[in-house]
Amino acid sequence: MPKLALAPITAAVLAAHAWVLWQVPTQSGDTATDKAELQSFATRSIAPPAPPPPPPPPPAPVRPKVVKKPAPPPRPAAPIPDESRDVPAAANPPAEPDTADSIESTQPEQAGPVETAPEAPAETSAEKPPQAPAAPQPETLQGVQLAHAGGPAEAATDLAVRLPAPARMSFEVTGQSKRFDYHASAELLWQHDGSHYQARQEIKAFLIGSRGQSSSGQIGPAGLVPEHFSDKGRGEKTADFDFAAQQARFSSQAPPAAIGAGAQDRLSVFLQLSALLAAAPQSYPPGTEITFTTVGSNDAERWTFRVQGLESLELPMGTLEALRLERLPRRPQDQQAALWLAPTLDYLPVRIRLTQANGDFADLRLKSHAAP
Repeated sequence: MPKLALAPITAAVLAAHAWVLWQVPTQSGDTATDKAELQSFATRSIAPPAPPPPPPPPPAPVRPKVVKKPAPPPRPAAPIPDESRDVPAAANPPAEPDTADSIESTQPEQAGPVETAPEAPAETSAEKPPQAPAAPQPETLQGVQLAHAGGPAEAATDLAVRLPAPARMSFEVTGQSKRFDYHASAELLWQHDGSHYQARQEIKAFLIGSRGQSSSGQIGPAGLVPEHFSDKGRGEKTADFDFAAQQARFSSQAPPAAIGAGAQDRLSVFLQLSALLAAAPQSYPPGTEITFTTVGSNDAERWTFRVQGLESLELPMGTLEALRLERLPRRPQDQQAALWLAPTLDYLPVRIRLTQANGDFADLRLKSHAAP
């Protein structure tokens, strides 16, 4: 290319460079515009992200409350500082929790009321319904009781017994039935082998007929343990003893009766008294009361006998010393009973007198005694 042609091009390039250098401001410029631009450039530095706040403290255990309070409404978030206009949004730190809030405000929000631990039951009659009183136990569940010289009746356990020897006893009977006086004969047959017993008593009267009672069962450490009782007149009624179930059941369709240990029937009770007095007569001075649950052909009730003292009896068999006991009636309609136990005959009954509430009575007096 000719040198003359390069001269204009070179001059143009030099002029362009001079114009660019003239447009760039120097660091020592004094104009207001230059100063503002420099200050703006200096303050637009990017701040590093703030460290994350410490985790909130664990929620304190909620104490039981009687009345629940609604959770307070969430507090408004803290306003974003003005510096955020110069800081990128991703670098904004989360707002610190307000330390003035209650403990419950730190719990997570729930749709329903806040659940708390179940309250301990208060020992008050309003929150705990009163217990129904226990049904009273039938008196007939009690065992044998003793009372000395008018003192309180107390449970009698481990009483000594000595069974009379087996015997066949015959009696003369005088009595009255529906205002009609009569004479009859009676027999008491008493048998046992040391583990089982049988007793049968029968009264026979001309034009009146016969009336018989029988008792059978086992012999235990405390004496007689009846199993079956029969009362036979124009018809027969029976009672069966179930000591395991504490019940006596009747053939008459009467409801079962509650019975406890030591219960006797209306025949065995006289022989059980004989066994007690024969074993320890000194333990039953006059005034002593002995109480049994006594079972008949329809029910059971408590019979109490009081020891009266020795009497001399004139009997068809002869004169005998005998200890008198009387049954204490509880109600006007109760049958009255008196019996005399002879020490010389192992305290077997030598006289028995039974009196009904309407005045009817039967008086049995010993005529003979022999081995069965």
